[in-house]
Amino acid sequence: MEAIQRLQDLFVMRQELLWSSLWQHMQLSLLSLLCAVFIAVPLGIVLSRYPRYAEWVIGVTAVLQTIPSLALLGFMILLVGIGPTPAIIALTIYALLPILRNTYTGINEVDPAIREAATGMGMNWRHRLLKVELPLAMPTVMAGIRTSMVLIVGTATLAALIGAGGLGDLIMIGIQRANNEYILLGAIPAALLALGFDLVLRITEKRTKGASYKPIIGLLTCAVALIVVPLLFTEESGTDIVIGGKLQAEPAIVANLYKLLIEEETDLNVAVQSGLGGTDIVFNALKVGDIDLYLEFSGTILSGILQKTEFSYDPRTAYEEARDEIYEADGLVFLEPMAYQNTYAIAVTKEFAEETGVQTISELEPYRDQLVAGFTFEFIDRQDGYAGFSEVYGFEFADVQTMDAALRARALVSGEVQLIDAYSTDPELVEYELHVLEDDRQLFPPYQGGALVREDTLLRYPEIEAPLERLAGAVTEEEIRQLNYAVDYEDADPEAVARDFLQEKGYIK
Repeated sequence: MEAIQRLQDLFVMRQELLWSSLWQHMQLSLLSLLCAVFIAVPLGIVLSRYPRYAEWVIGVTAVLQTIPSLALLGFMILLVGIGPTPAIIALTIYALLPILRNTYTGINEVDPAIREAATGMGMNWRHRLLKVELPLAMPTVMAGIRTSMVLIVGTATLAALIGAGGLGDLIMIGIQRANNEYILLGAIPAALLALGFDLVLRITEKRTKGASYKPIIGLLTCAVALIVVPLLFTEESGTDIVIGGKLQAEPAIVANLYKLLIEEETDLNVAVQSGLGGTDIVFNALKVGDIDLYLEFSGTILSGILQKTEFSYDPRTAYEEARDEIYEADGLVFLEPMAYQNTYAIAVTKEFAEETGVQTISELEPYRDQLVAGFTFEFIDRQDGYAGFSEVYGFEFADVQTMDAALRARALVSGEVQLIDAYSTDPELVEYELHVLEDDRQLFPPYQGGALVREDTLLRYPEIEAPLERLAGAVTEEEIRQLNYAVDYEDADPEAVARDFLQEKGYIK
């Protein structure tokens, strides 16, 4: 009952966000389904006339559907950027197979005797298709469309990772904060939306029996209206600068710090597009020009982006190396960093540290076969993470589990894993009283955070450089940890948290 009450309270507090996310999700799903129907149904009809090509074409759509969702979404960023467009393309690709296969199968399964009778009555191929074949194949076609609709609604939740919006925003907030109520606030409407669409399609299918296409035409008209009409009343935002951000609270907070400082000192309009997934997604969005800047760290640039295995561990030298080499490689400008270091760390429970006396990472070696490590996907793959761990420390853990960053602290305190990767500014370190082990062999490089900006943005708006560097040498680890805590554990709005901080420090009025 307590969980239900918390969910009800969250619904009351966040219902505006819920309704806007639901509307975005519905539009995204409908447009993707319409695109898939307009491609797959005509193609299925054509293949029924040329069956020798059917197996090959249907096989291609089957292969496309096996591509992992996140991989396809990430690839689309390089082609069409972030936002709804790559999401619609990816969702359309996933929806093609059921509709195409069912259309082809439904038409091919029409009794040849019925086709001959229709031809004998003087029908040409077009009349036979519209009056006989499609009506008889309609139940099979509609079954494919209904399957695709459910697939689209579910997969569309991942579109939040590339800035397409929808109910995935709520689910990602819940995963990020390990908050079940947020997850349910996004997941329950998504499930109800899928059931609602399926019901509408089933009713349309029943009313289409016979040779009447009026229910289908009416449904298509309503779907197009739901997509197009709101666009007619949408005003241009007039945004000059778009600031991106990865998942987690900290990138969203810092993005809003930058936004408020720019708007305070210039006449530019700034938008924040946070929650864009990991480094690869945000960096690619910056390269293609969908965002103008985002918070990045010197260590991530050197090891994660430039794939360097050797670099300085002196913070200033590492920053200058990252600044110079990212400009040389990609023409991007890495501005002066803030004071805090958000470096990687290995954390254990306070009880484990007290029982074993382990204080450094190298002291874990005797326990390597007994411990289960819970590491994030990005940490596993990074040279300054677990990919370079054995080279620096000379051992590996026998059991390593990959998990989302938001779940690792709970997994640690529940005993499912015995050590995790963490960031030095994570609010979970305070919330769960975790013990950070000393990186005694210097696996983790300096991680100073600063604005990574497109050069053409700075040339177009040179006035933004000064406000972006107002925070250079400012903001301590304790301060950013408290800001993160306010967002993750007190459910505060990142922009409000950023505004309060800047006003308290006298940066803005």
